[in-house]
Amino acid sequence: MTKPNTSNYIGPPTLTDIDAMAKAALASLPEELRSFTADVVVLVQEFPDEDVCREMELESPFDILGLYQGVSLADKQIESSGNMPDIVFIYRRPILDYWCETGEDLGHVMRHVLIHEIGHHFGFSDETMEAIEEAAEAEESSSQA
Repeated sequence: MTKPNTSNYIGPPTLTDIDAMAKAALASLPEELRSFTADVVVLVQEFPDEDVCREMELESPFDILGLYQGVSLADKQIESSGNMPDIVFIYRRPILDYWCETGEDLGHVMRHVLIHEIGHHFGFSDETMEAIEEAAEAEESSSQA
């Protein structure tokens, strides 16, 4: 797996750059989880739309980094075929704002956001999502060594 270089940007990463980072973050999930995400669509947008801001009661569109829309695997039924696909939205501008404020590695931020949102697809608790993120980071570290 090739990790996008997030330290050599002259300007802010584009939607295409963020999309590549999201795909790399998805590829960093352990295979036993990644296999269940084949039908999840990842969409990168500048900001959440007005409907999302209203529904989530956001004070600002910068208040959300990503969003899962769909039916978790735990709640899916055979009869639910024909529904819209499960979608993970990644919001570029809020992520870049967070990145600038915190100084965290942008790849780490992307992985965190994606794992959190994919966790909703699985119906996982926040604690389980944190454990998955730690496992993905450990796997990535061992592959770089």
